[in-house]
This record gives sequence, C-alpha cells and structure tokens, in this order.
Amino acid sequence: MFNEISITKKQYKAALISLIGLSIPTILEEIFSTLLQYVDTAMVGRLGEKATAAVSTTTTIGWLIHSVPSAIAVAMLAAASKANGAGEDKKLRKLAGQAIIYSFFFGFLLEIIALLISPYIPVWMGVEEDIVKPAAAYFSITSITLVFRTSARVFAAMIRSTKDTKTPMYISVAENVLNVLLNIVFIYILDFGVIGAAIASCISFGAGGLAMFILMLSKKKLRPRLVELKPDLSILKEVFSIGLPALGTTVISCLGYIVFASMVSGMGTTIFAAHSIAITAEQIVYIPGYGLRAATSTLIGNALGEGNTAKRKATERISILITMSIMLVNGIALFVFAYPFMKIFTNSMGAAMLGSKMLKLVAFSEPFFGLMIVMEGISYGMGMTKHVFICESVSMWGVRILSTFVCVKILGLGLTAVWFCMIADNICKSVLLYIFRPRC
Repeated sequence: MFNEISITKKQYKAALISLIGLSIPTILEEIFSTLLQYVDTAMVGRLGEKATAAVSTTTTIGWLIHSVPSAIAVAMLAAASKANGAGEDKKLRKLAGQAIIYSFFFGFLLEIIALLISPYIPVWMGVEEDIVKPAAAYFSITSITLVFRTSARVFAAMIRSTKDTKTPMYISVAENVLNVLLNIVFIYILDFGVIGAAIASCISFGAGGLAMFILMLSKKKLRPRLVELKPDLSILKEVFSIGLPALGTTVISCLGYIVFASMVSGMGTTIFAAHSIAITAEQIVYIPGYGLRAATSTLIGNALGEGNTAKRKATERISILITMSIMLVNGIALFVFAYPFMKIFTNSMGAAMLGSKMLKLVAFSEPFFGLMIVMEGISYGMGMTKHVFICESVSMWGVRILSTFVCVKILGLGLTAVWFCMIADNICKSVLLYIFRPRC
C-alpha cells in the first residue's frame, strides 16, 4: 500500500489509540454541528420550497469565499502540528501571531467583497425572479460577521495542532445550539422568515469566532507576545507554499460547484430544492470521515515534526482502514433511510421523493468518498498540497462539469444523470489521490 517499512503491532495499536482519542471530539463536533444544521435547514424548509431555494442559492458562493480561511487553516495546522511535534514552542507562538494577522486581514477583506457582490449572486446563479431579493438579503446579512467566521476556522486549526480537539468542539456545538435557539426567535416568534434565519446565523457566527479567539489566547503555547504580532516573512513563505495550492484546490472545487449548481438551478425550483436538500442530507454520512481527517492531519504533522516515520505510516494505514469501513456502513444506512432523511428537511412530497432517489444512488460511492477525505488529510498533514490541487482540478472539471454539461445542456437529461456525474467525480478523485499519494 505504501513504501515498505517495518511497523510493529505495538506501533499500530499506539496509532489507533491516538487516532481514536483525537478523532472522537472532532467526530462529535461534526455530528452535533451537522445535526443542528439539519435542524436549521429543516426550520427554513418548513417555510416552503422558495425559502429553501433562497437560502441554498448562495451556498456555493459562500464555499468559494470561505476557501481563503480554509486554506489558511490547512497551512497553519500543517506548520503548527509539525512545530508542536518538534517541541518548537517559540515557533508555535509566532505561528499564532501570524494566524491573528492573517485572520483579521483576510476576514475583513472577504467581508467587504461579500457585501459588495451580494445583490448580484442570485442573478448569476440564474434563480427565478421572486427568489433573487430574499437570497441576496440572506447572503448579505450572514456576511456581516465573516471576519469572525474566518478567525474561528484558523484559530481552531491552531488549537487542534496542539492535540486539543475537545475545546473547539465545545465552542462549535455551543455556536450551533445558539443558532437554533435564535432561529426559533427570529423565524417563528418574530416571523422574520428567511431574514430571521440570516440574523440568527450572523449572531451565532460572531459569538463562535470571538469564543475561539479567547480560547486560543488562553493557551500558553499559542499566546503570542507583542513582538510576534507582526508579519514574519519566513513563516509567510512556509504558509504560502502550503496554503496556496490548498486555496487553489478549494477555489477550483467551489467554482466547479457553482457551475454545477447553476446548471441544476435552471431545471426548476422543485428540482433544485430536491437537489440542495439531498446534498445537505448526504452530509451526515461524511461526519466521521471529516472528523478523522482533522485528527489524521494533526497526528501526521506531529509525527513529521518528531521525525518518526513508523508512527506516521501506521497513522496513515489505520486512518484509511477505519475511514473507509465507517463510510461503507454509513452508505448502507443512507440507502435504507433515504426518504426519511429527506422528509426531515422538507414538507414537499415531490422534493422528498426525488431527493431520496438521488441519495440511494450516491450511497454506493461513499467508501470512495471516504478514501478521498482521508487521503486529503494525510497530504495536508504533511504539508503536501500541490498534487491534491491537480487531482481536484482534473476530476472536478474533466469529469463532473464536462459530463454534467453534456447530460443537461446537450442531451437534456434530468437530475439522475446529474448525480451520476457527481458520483463519477467522487470516484475518480479518490482513485487519483490514492495513486498519487505522498510516498516520502
């Protein structure tokens, strides 16, 4: 599977224990966050298909904007976990200082950009005319606290680099609980509808980002001195070399999702609602995979800093085995409970029936998606992000977008063909990432 190296059963056991210990909090964080997002989506969904479409229309643009803090977080986690493994506390503090600078600068910059383009996004996405205004308003309001969302993502990565995955979990869960409670107030009690959902999210994001900032500063290892709160060119170069390909990966992926979603949105409100809700419902299957990915990246980076090759290899192999096994089981569950999942988010029988058919199709590809997730985690933990960018670009645009364009625009096929294109992309991506995996 990987370059041959002698690894004992004791080392495998140690890697398994470490992985489970670190991943349980991140998995629980993903579970609670996703379940609460489900409640959030369901609360909006009860307002009707148009409300769901208004909230879902700008989702892919949101992913694109958040690609910047995601890339910074990937680079910071790789650099900080390696420094932590090597016992370089001074560098950790410097990295924390840079994290504050980058988060605030890029957070405010992204916030301004988002607010400026918010009126035009629904038009670009080609939605129906009566959805344009509520969709633009939703995106504009939720963008007000973008600097806090950026900070939360980057600071959480710094905290996890020190093998603390519990406290970021507590903050994330509290943020999502607050969001649901505020939804009740603004959507139902005050009857603000979609605007109420946006206000609730805005407040929750702000609270979460502030809490994560305070948490990072409470840790001695991550508390920068005043002299370390200025740009450091050596660290900037390191972060840039890791973060730029990671940014490119997310941007190329998000642009693909935008084009992909725009082709589906033109198929009608019911079809787009079914598609959007099915995508949201499918996320529950990914929860363990993404939780394990975060833990894997941390352990890989720490082992790299320690210079412990056997520990790193053992972590890689255990991560792949566990992730793919869990995704296989979850895929079966997704197939069996597809329709009940859809009914949680919408009272439209048509959207629920159509969406459940899509979920049953994608259920068979979940182990491949698990392989893709864990291979990304291994690569990011080692700070090797270039080949991930190449694999993402080839698969997203050469498989998903091209085949979807042919199916929808040329052959006039429906949503089933679109999801087959998406499945083909996921399988292709996982195979490419495994073939071109890091071998050092």
